Amino acid sequence: MTRIEFIKMCGILGISIPLQASLISCTKEDSSENTFSGKVIIIGAGAGGLSAGYLLQQQGIDFEILEASSIYGGRMRINTNFADFPIPLGAEWLETGSSIFQEIVNDSSLSVNIETISDDPDRKFVNSSWFNFFEEYIVPSISNNINYNSIVQSINYAGDQIVITTQDGAKIADKVIVSVPLKILQEGNINFIPSLPKGKQDAINDTTIWEGFKAFFEFSEKFYNDEFEFEIIPASDGEKIYYNAAFGQNTTKNIIGLFVVGKPALDYMSLSNNQLKDFILNELDSIYSNQATPNYINHISQNWNDEPFIKGGYMTDNADWRVVKKLGKSVANKIYFAGGAYTNGEDWVSVHNAAQSAKAAIQEIRS
Repeated sequence: MTRIEFIKMCGILGISIPLQASLISCTKEDSSENTFSGKVIIIGAGAGGLSAGYLLQQQGIDFEILEASSIYGGRMRINTNFADFPIPLGAEWLETGSSIFQEIVNDSSLSVNIETISDDPDRKFVNSSWFNFFEEYIVPSISNNINYNSIVQSINYAGDQIVITTQDGAKIADKVIVSVPLKILQEGNINFIPSLPKGKQDAINDTTIWEGFKAFFEFSEKFYNDEFEFEIIPASDGEKIYYNAAFGQNTTKNIIGLFVVGKPALDYMSLSNNQLKDFILNELDSIYSNQATPNYINHISQNWNDEPFIKGGYMTDNADWRVVKKLGKSVANKIYFAGGAYTNGEDWVSVHNAAQSAKAAIQEIRS
């Protein structure tokens, strides 16, 4: 069963997508039950890495996050200059219930105030974003544990302790949580010593990572529908949709978003800024009776393939759940994985999946 088939089945049955990891065995209050007292190094400060660090902080476990770039958040990045609400350049929708915020915070004494609105079949943030949620509720307690511009070159887990080599030197840990985009592992940017087991390597190398591209265009008038989805044949090649990016926001701006992943994204990635503008305006003119060009004001875009520490969009929705499950498996009781691509195979790629995979990794480390 693919992710698309799984989510569709949940909808047919009228049930929510199951949560990957229960908080019962990983609550803030039960740190006395810890059986692990060493140091954990987390590689990557995206949703999975930040969630893992946050849970370790709650458990009183020593940890450090190594982030290759100069900022945290990974593909949750936003733009705050284009509009009077956050523009999500990456992760945008909430693909589960809003109770997930309280679950990620994992602290009943802290109330989460994040507004969302139905955008069937998902939910959309109102004048907020996934990045804003992490910025407000997760990052403050762990910010001092994040080391930026720290590019990991190798992980040697042959001995009793793990040696992580960066461009600035070596670090020692008892456990490592790998929370980097899967494309980074596919391209061999991190050398594992010894090599990862063959089954793990096969799962990494055999998984399709879709190209990822988004663009946002502001117009003086709202001439467009809330959604215009293209039929991609075969569906496994990717997805492409124009949508009302200002839907549900407290704004008077008229902004169309373009979300495109997989092979259709290649049409946009090689274009200059002006070429991109003309290409998209022509495309919208053909859909909406030449109303785009005369109403155009401004635009921005995000090519995720060009990001040196991300290198793509996300794992295809059509992946085999059994392969995904292998991606999430730990190695030698030393190397653990957290992120949207490293789950139990029930669901993947969404931000809440990344957070839940981090909980699963912490539970395994503590067991």
